[in-house]
Amino acid sequence: MIMLLIACSAVTTISAQQKGKQDNVPYNVKSLFWTIIQTWGNPNDEVYSVNKHPETNQIESSVRITTFSADNDKFPRMAGKTYLNTSGISDAFKKDEPKSYQILHITPGDKKSFSLKAVHESGESETYPIRTDNNEEMWLMCCKNPQNPKLRDAYVIKWVLTKEDTKVNGVIYQITSLRPDMYEKPFDNSKRTFKIVGRVDSEIKDSLYNIYIADSREALYALGDDDYVACVPVVNKRFEYQVELDHPCVGRLRCIFPDGSLCSAWIDLDFVPGETYNITVHNGYYDEDKDFERRVGRQSGKSLIQPGDYIRAKVMEDTVRVVDEFEEWRKSLTEQQELQFKLKSERIELAMERLDEQYKFVKKVLNGSNDGYQIDVTFKEILKQNQDIEAKWQEFFKLFKSRNLPKMAYPKVYKEIIEIYSGQGREINDYYKKHGAMSKAARNLQEYVTKQMEKYMDEMEKSLQ
Repeated sequence: MIMLLIACSAVTTISAQQKGKQDNVPYNVKSLFWTIIQTWGNPNDEVYSVNKHPETNQIESSVRITTFSADNDKFPRMAGKTYLNTSGISDAFKKDEPKSYQILHITPGDKKSFSLKAVHESGESETYPIRTDNNEEMWLMCCKNPQNPKLRDAYVIKWVLTKEDTKVNGVIYQITSLRPDMYEKPFDNSKRTFKIVGRVDSEIKDSLYNIYIADSREALYALGDDDYVACVPVVNKRFEYQVELDHPCVGRLRCIFPDGSLCSAWIDLDFVPGETYNITVHNGYYDEDKDFERRVGRQSGKSLIQPGDYIRAKVMEDTVRVVDEFEEWRKSLTEQQELQFKLKSERIELAMERLDEQYKFVKKVLNGSNDGYQIDVTFKEILKQNQDIEAKWQEFFKLFKSRNLPKMAYPKVYKEIIEIYSGQGREINDYYKKHGAMSKAARNLQEYVTKQMEKYMDEMEKSLQ
């Protein structure tokens, strides 16, 4: 997305000028965990173990699992909400994200389960089933251990509301063990093995990739979002996956963003036994393995992916041209101009996060008391926030025009805004289905969202001409 790409580019440029080595300790998350454990922890139920090398006294593995029970109105679940001088959970994890090589957020209602495998240097291993209930919310962060880079420090918190919504019951996991890439042995010599070796552009924050496999293109497109066979982490901007196959299949790579959401786009590939596919993922496109595609892929005549997918490739080519022009334009900006874009991008992102929290609040009220007054007040506030975001977007467009943003980039910017309003339209429709009626505040919001969507669709059409 162009706006986010501007922000990421600015951050990269400014960070490169900063000196000093950064450690891997997520201080905000550790402080949050300490406060929750001290305030609401159940020490009698705690699991605690540490293994050290007998000669060097260096930690080889450690496990600390603590349950807690907190009052719902005091628990610091939301970003920006404070209690006992600690920041909210999402806020703490996002602040420490630069210290990590993996971060994952799973929201209530998501059907994904999650477990964590801990392998010790002795070869012994344990698997901890962490998220087992669809109503649980979970945050995960993995960092290199600052004393021993062969080890991984995993910080996990999960919690769930009681039926009465008065209590929050949860568990905190702090586990140090071998990094997965230190014990996952490759089996490249197998003639049945298909392998993906991936790299991720430094300017994007893909944290995980879901892998889907099917025997045909039709079967692949019939799979649901949760029908993946593996979830592969991105470590130091790299990821790898391998599987033994008896015959050629079709597969899909689909990114999971740091907030736990699935990317709306994906990459479909031929999965061929005995072959390796090398891929580099950029923002909106990817570098294909041309040798693979020529020998056994799309250009070989053996591909299971139908020719119709070349339409998708054409879209990728257009995206490449947009990104190339955008990069040339970005390089022409001064440091002050780039910082200006970064600050405006961050303001829009923060406003969008507040908007998302308010829609979540509407859902929560609908699932509980169904208080019409509370919902109306929230809808009025959402309308005001939308109007404020619109003003921020107009400031952005003024900057774009004053700095001569390439014309090819405008359709992508408009498309991004349209998708935001489309998402709000779905939220309002869901409210109508559950509530059975539309209040005046809800109708006003719906009219505004529809009007804005039509406005930017017209703008996008003009820009395409």
